[in-house]
Amino acid sequence: MSVHYKELGLENTREMFKKAMAGKYAIPAYNFNNMEQLQAIIQACAETGSPVILQVSSGARKYANQTLLRYMAQGAVQFARELGGKFPIAVHLDHGDTFELCKDCIDMGFSSVMIDASHHSFDENIALTKKVVDYAHQFDVTVEAELGVLAGIEDEVVAEESTYTRPEEVIEFVERTGCDSLAISIGTSHGAFKFTPEQCTQDENGKMVPPPLKFDVLEEIEKKLPGFPIVLHGSSSVPRDLVDLINVNGGVLKKAIGIPEEQLRKAATSAVCKINIDSDGRLAMTAAVRKVFNDSPEAFDPRKYLGPAREALKELYKHKINNVLGSANQY
Repeated sequence: MSVHYKELGLENTREMFKKAMAGKYAIPAYNFNNMEQLQAIIQACAETGSPVILQVSSGARKYANQTLLRYMAQGAVQFARELGGKFPIAVHLDHGDTFELCKDCIDMGFSSVMIDASHHSFDENIALTKKVVDYAHQFDVTVEAELGVLAGIEDEVVAEESTYTRPEEVIEFVERTGCDSLAISIGTSHGAFKFTPEQCTQDENGKMVPPPLKFDVLEEIEKKLPGFPIVLHGSSSVPRDLVDLINVNGGVLKKAIGIPEEQLRKAATSAVCKINIDSDGRLAMTAAVRKVFNDSPEAFDPRKYLGPAREALKELYKHKINNVLGSANQY
């Protein structure tokens, strides 16, 4: 049985992106797989007054069940209102790779979908993206496409090498597909191991500093597509304190390196109006759970470790909203 996203109280991303570009901030796009993650996202946004895009990957959809996700999305809207939040909420398919998956999500109440055909040829990418756009726009669902390839691993998305987006291709791609936003590749990547130590330099404090994002590519794309919404994937910063907390409590994440937050803040003041953050949330939850198990090995009630994990995740997301994305009180 199909349902329209407006029946669930959701919004698409069109107006959200217009406001973000005008206000020079980025909408947080947070992935979730379970109730605690969803609670943390809604609580963080309610406490900061930030709009939000709830992201569901293909793997998360299988894990949580598509029918449950529909009602979780509806419940998230009601929960936000109970907390006094009036911020817009979109539910977005992250890295959909087939027309059938995108169509199914649209029919199940998603207000936005991503068709990631970046692993195909340029013309095949255009053809598949346009097919999704033509279906989605019948229901006022917005569509994100991708041009360029991000390296790394996240759920079912795997690529060994990045391919930067070619600015000379973006006008033709957007005009032929009719997509509503474009995910580009300028040096971000999926997962917690975005760079090898050999790719980084050390600052005066011994901190590993990865190579900077290709802002020249972003600026050229902005010139080609003035006022068009741009998206950054793979934008977790992999905070050192979370990695250390995981490792001191039995984890093994010795070479995890992410994107510096100051670079993401700079990107958020450009046409980049949606920034995806997933791995940082996983790190925050894992660090909190490991600490509980290490400090209280007798604990077996899931609420005793998932509760602290939820709180840690909420605080991480509030930090991102306030200090990185600039989306607080923007609705």
